[in-house]
Amino acid sequence: MANQPDPIAAIQQPNPPVVELTPEAIDRVREGVATAQQPAVRDCITQGLTELSAIAQGTADQRVSGRFRRWVMRRLIKSFFRVRIEHPEHIPTEPNVLTANHLNHLDPFLLLAFCPPHPYYYILGDARTLYNKRWKRWLLGWAGGVIPLERWWKEEMAVMTAADEGRDELKPLAEEIRDRVPNGSSIHQMRQIDRAVKALLARGDGIMLFPEGRLGEQEGQMHPLKRGTVLYAMRSGVPIYPVAIIGTKMLYFRKRLTLRFGPPLHVPHQPRPKRAAIDAAVIQLEQAFADLLPTHYQEPKGLKLFSKWLNHLFW
Repeated sequence: MANQPDPIAAIQQPNPPVVELTPEAIDRVREGVATAQQPAVRDCITQGLTELSAIAQGTADQRVSGRFRRWVMRRLIKSFFRVRIEHPEHIPTEPNVLTANHLNHLDPFLLLAFCPPHPYYYILGDARTLYNKRWKRWLLGWAGGVIPLERWWKEEMAVMTAADEGRDELKPLAEEIRDRVPNGSSIHQMRQIDRAVKALLARGDGIMLFPEGRLGEQEGQMHPLKRGTVLYAMRSGVPIYPVAIIGTKMLYFRKRLTLRFGPPLHVPHQPRPKRAAIDAAVIQLEQAFADLLPTHYQEPKGLKLFSKWLNHLFW
């Protein structure tokens, strides 16, 4: 059994990334801790997990039609931005794990707006960033299709590390994080998600996720990918479709955003994948993204209307 990967360890990142604790980063942590305690956010998470249990048991969950959801999302995105689709021949129409780089909290809404309504995609994402604003809670609560992950953010882990290393002014905040923010170590919850993902892919739906596990720092670059992405695909026998999102790191009114779709990766179907096969598939996926992402991205020049407002709106 030593060769069998732990599904939880495959998804989580044991070593916290290095984060500069700027005043802005600390403010984000305070905001995130407050969001974790909001009753409205807790209600959304509870509802999402309840629906996951129903899915795992083969019961239909509440969701709007895929066509209507796409229409609403497209109206939202086109109200603010222009969107270019590259290599549409690679847009998936079969059950799959759709993977994308992650630059902005706009990204899942952008993908839902321009992917086909079938398969019906479920977003596997951080609960607090999906539900941190009232309009997001309303839109996603209405549309359905969310698999909420609860976990510590990289900035929160950095705060706790700094507090442990002697920054006394951060100790109250670090204690609040440990006491009031779920850290993502719930074995029950992760297995619940794992069972639901298997059931969704088996019934013909798709899973949308961001294998970096956090926001990228700049256009054209990605953090190392987590293994959970390929683990889901290998267990279910579905392909992985990579898509590069270009232009969302900094938003402004009428900016052109790009979705560049890549050909599918057909990873070996293994109900109990071995570590070597998982690592090889991760390398394949990293190369697929390297082929899709721009090598020398330059932010367009000119007036950037409503930049601050739009970036805050989708934060």
